[in-house]
Amino acid sequence: MAESSTAIALLRQGRLNTALRPVTLERGAVAYAEGSCLVSFGGTRVLCAASVESGVPGWKKGSGEGWVTAEYAMLPRATRTRVSRERSQVGGRTQEIQRLIGRSVRAMLDSFAFGEFTVKVDCDVLQADGGTRTAAITGACVAVQDAFSWMVATGRLPASPVRRRVAAISVGLIDGEARLDLDYEEDVRAGVDMNVVMSSEGRFVEVQGTGEHGTFARGELDGLLDLAVQGIGELDALQQQVLAAPLPMPV
Repeated sequence: MAESSTAIALLRQGRLNTALRPVTLERGAVAYAEGSCLVSFGGTRVLCAASVESGVPGWKKGSGEGWVTAEYAMLPRATRTRVSRERSQVGGRTQEIQRLIGRSVRAMLDSFAFGEFTVKVDCDVLQADGGTRTAAITGACVAVQDAFSWMVATGRLPASPVRRRVAAISVGLIDGEARLDLDYEEDVRAGVDMNVVMSSEGRFVEVQGTGEHGTFARGELDGLLDLAVQGIGELDALQQQVLAAPLPMPV
């Protein structure tokens, strides 16, 4: 009886506290992009499109090196109520997220010695139900890897500079329980909320953790990180599986 009660307590909408939401990665979702991926984490859906452009930002011109960067946007009806488009000025939250995505995908490379090209990843949230930034990073990785593969296939590069994959997941404490991959309802209730980005080599790229309604102990932090490592391992396996399939070059 005790085991049954524990099992019920660990379920949330039919999902264990240690389980990811259903995750899908659809490569080639944008016909004209050099790399693209439509990623879903449960009810969160993000379209990631990587574009290859000749030239680099002014501060890198003449260096012979390239650059990888990202932009992030939420479509007006991605959320339960309409939000206005950010036209004249990008909000602070958007800036924070797109910088995080950029740092994460740049961690896929050891150097930028691939000539003066810019790979720009646009991450547009089609539907938001928590974890938009972690879904965006996970999908952007696939799009960026395919963009560099396109550069190799079209003779722009002799070899891809990609050395590792990256993926990200959210974890949190709700009513003292550690939970993986928070949806919106869980995220707003979480006493502790963390976003963790890791490489396929098992190394951390970034850890963002906040005690939303108080403090948390070292043991709780360790438990959340262990849970994130488990979840990211599952995401990396899915990325590896999806990227192993042949993909037609964009038109």
